[in-house]
Amino acid sequence: MLAILSRPGDGEGSPEPVEVGRARWTGSGVQLVVPEDAPEGAREALERVFRATPVVIDDPSLRSPRSRGPTILEPGDLRWFIGAASSRAERESLSVQLVASDVPVMGWDPAGAYRTFQESVERRERIAP
Repeated sequence: MLAILSRPGDGEGSPEPVEVGRARWTGSGVQLVVPEDAPEGAREALERVFRATPVVIDDPSLRSPRSRGPTILEPGDLRWFIGAASSRAERESLSVQLVASDVPVMGWDPAGAYRTFQESVERRERIAP
């Protein structure tokens, strides 16, 4: 999974969003990639977004039946990576775009239809080179 983080353009000379950096989920951690021409403080902002601390999100799909309230995701898996990118980027005035890794796939497997979407994404990331 790849997270592309950007800042909104200033509307005058640069109406397009400016890419600040990228973060890749490696299966066991986060690899940050910050271009040399990135805005000042870009690396520090990415480090704050992807610091290895629990993240709190309010996602009903992660709760047990009949429970409510936010869920705490511990660092170390793909759900945490997505949750950290989605919830912490806004505090840094960044927008995030999540992109699937370029892993060659065989196509749809009817025998694998029992997997949930999240399980399929996690499986795909595990087999990524």
